Amino acid sequence: MNYSIFAERLSELLFESQLNPPAFAAKIGCGRNTINRYLSGNNMPALNLVIRMADYFKCSVDFLMGAAQENQNASFKDCPNFSEQLKFLCEHFGKTKDQLQKATQIPESAIYSWQSGNTTPTIESIEKIADFFDCSMDFILGRET
Repeated sequence: MNYSIFAERLSELLFESQLNPPAFAAKIGCGRNTINRYLSGNNMPALNLVIRMADYFKCSVDFLMGAAQENQNASFKDCPNFSEQLKFLCEHFGKTKDQLQKATQIPESAIYSWQSGNTTPTIESIEKIADFFDCSMDFILGRET
C-alpha cells in the first residue's frame, strides 16, 4: 500500500472539488486534522472512511488508493456486510478461506473475525484480497454495480 499515492490522489480530488481539508472533513464526518494527516502521506484511513471518501468523490476505491489509473466517475452500490461478501467471494471464485489465508498471510483470526461479523478488514487487507482474487477492490467490497 503506497500512502503517498493515496495522499496525492486525495489532494488532487480536493483541488478539483475546490475543497479545503477542514471543509471536506466536515462533509464526510471526520476531524479536520484527520484529513491533514492523510494528505501528509503518513497515515491511511480506516476502510469505512476510504469508502465515504470514494462515495463523496464518485470515484472507485481502486482509483483513490492508486490501484487504478483512471477515475471512473461512476455510481456504486452500498457495501454489503463484509461477512456476507467474503462468503460470496469464496463461492464466486471457487476458493476457500484457508486458501485465502495462506496466499495473503492475513491472520486466520482476522478472517474468522470478518466471517463472524465482529470486525471489518483494513484497506491493506482489502488490497491483498483483491490481488488474491485478481479483481478490483470495489468488487471485493461489493460496490461495483
